[in-house]
Amino acid sequence: MTIPERQPIADSFHGYALKHQDGTPFLAREVLAETILASGTLIVRYAIQYLGKPHWSIVPGLIALDYGDMLTGEDAWEFLLNRSNLHPRADVLGYRNDGEDEMITVKRLDLAQPVQVLVYADAQATIPCAQPAAVITAENDLPPHLLEYLPRYSTLAEWETARHE
Repeated sequence: MTIPERQPIADSFHGYALKHQDGTPFLAREVLAETILASGTLIVRYAIQYLGKPHWSIVPGLIALDYGDMLTGEDAWEFLLNRSNLHPRADVLGYRNDGEDEMITVKRLDLAQPVQVLVYADAQATIPCAQPAAVITAENDLPPHLLEYLPRYSTLAEWETARHE
């Protein structure tokens, strides 16, 4: 059996990764802050936190099940979030949020925590340039995963108001 190429789920976002004046990163279609972390067609990937080590998370690229099957892409993501409790010894291969190549078993991941959204400058990057807290755009044409894991606000003022409530 040949090992398939890693294929993390990823979405493209054309716009900006910005830093709010309070230091919180966010995504937007236009420049809404002074600090631009990245711009252009950005790659958005999704990560799962480690159990007991919340400062680390992994972007799954390949899952090797204990009975020999290997999953990548959307199949791997769906398995990890919905059926991995049946296979706690399955190995997850990918890159950590610090860019390090990693292999970890499912039972060492904290699937009860929210999925982390990480932004990369391009498809080859392994170190994220931002971990946004929100996406700010009035447009609704965002990728489904991005809408599922990151709150969307129509304006910067709407996001700022929501953060202070």
